[in-house]
Amino acid sequence: MAFDFLVPVSDKVLAYSELLPPQALGKNIHKHTEKKGMPVFANATAAIFAVNESRNAFEKKPERLNVDEIRIQLYRLMMGNWNSTILDIGNVEEGETVEDTYFVVKEVVAGLLEENIIPIIIGATQDITFPTYRAFDNIRNMVNLVSIDSRFDFGEDEELISSHSYMSRIITDKPNNLFNFSNIGYQSYFNAQEEIDLMERLFFDAYRLGDIAANISLAEPILRSSHIVSLDLRAIRASEMGLYKNFSPNGFTGREICAIARYAGMSDKVSLFGIYEGENSAQAFQMIAQIIWYFIEGISFRITEFPSSKSEDFTKFTVPTDTEELIFYKSHVTERWWVEVPSILPEHTKTNSVALLPCTEEDYLDACNQNIPERWFKAYRKGFN
Repeated sequence: MAFDFLVPVSDKVLAYSELLPPQALGKNIHKHTEKKGMPVFANATAAIFAVNESRNAFEKKPERLNVDEIRIQLYRLMMGNWNSTILDIGNVEEGETVEDTYFVVKEVVAGLLEENIIPIIIGATQDITFPTYRAFDNIRNMVNLVSIDSRFDFGEDEELISSHSYMSRIITDKPNNLFNFSNIGYQSYFNAQEEIDLMERLFFDAYRLGDIAANISLAEPILRSSHIVSLDLRAIRASEMGLYKNFSPNGFTGREICAIARYAGMSDKVSLFGIYEGENSAQAFQMIAQIIWYFIEGISFRITEFPSSKSEDFTKFTVPTDTEELIFYKSHVTERWWVEVPSILPEHTKTNSVALLPCTEEDYLDACNQNIPERWFKAYRKGFN
């Protein structure tokens, strides 16, 4: 079993958690310890684990990521009004090769997914996203991936997989189970025009940092349809992280990234949340801990909704345009919006009903003004081809 490779939470962290008040997360998380072994998985909501693998870092890491300090900052935070049961199952250490580490990560994630437990991964480098994607192979036919990142991470064709090229391997590796890839927060000056063009050719979605920062709610429908969320911490501005060498002066603020993490948690489709590319600073440890806190907070507010004109919880809007008749739904419970996309029926839903694409009220208003929303058009083209 891959879980046998997990190293327990350190004695240092356990000793710290003993001093915490009963309301602290550290007193309520069920931990993998040397003495008691692995916690019981039954009825667990999410499981935190760290991956101490950085050999494929694009910029070589000057030192090992201090996951003990991240845990200490997380454990000291107070519990919200949650019904969630959270586990901390320890660390995946470096294997003999990077591929060995990938294999263990893949098996651990697959095991958690089979138990309907959401993995929350703290990883030194973002290439760990690749084995987490492969973990879905026997669980979902098609997977939607969202990357919160200043870069697309396609890299060069001949480049070995690294934290700057893992997406190239995901889109070329067989079996290809990636249905859609969305990027939240890219910064144009970090991405070659060829990468931007590739995103367009593949009908992937990309949202610039400025657009999301100006209206953070735009991130919600993107995350609502995602199964995997991969956060590159370098998408956060350097001053917010207390780190400067590999971080940019431009990026998300702490408040914005925590709001995005909360949206990810609220999505009933998000099955994995990964936080990568952290480096050691007291401020960064606190930021990572608070991002995890907000993701768990979001999980506690999950509502499973399936729009239907037969349900009193939804209003159906039919919008005729010059080329298409668009069908929108609005929830009276959450005020969230969806739009029907008929062409992605066979590939995406595997059912005899139209696919429902999460969208915003602005998309509905655009359609009323005879402007077909770009997200609808890309989904239509992807399914049609």
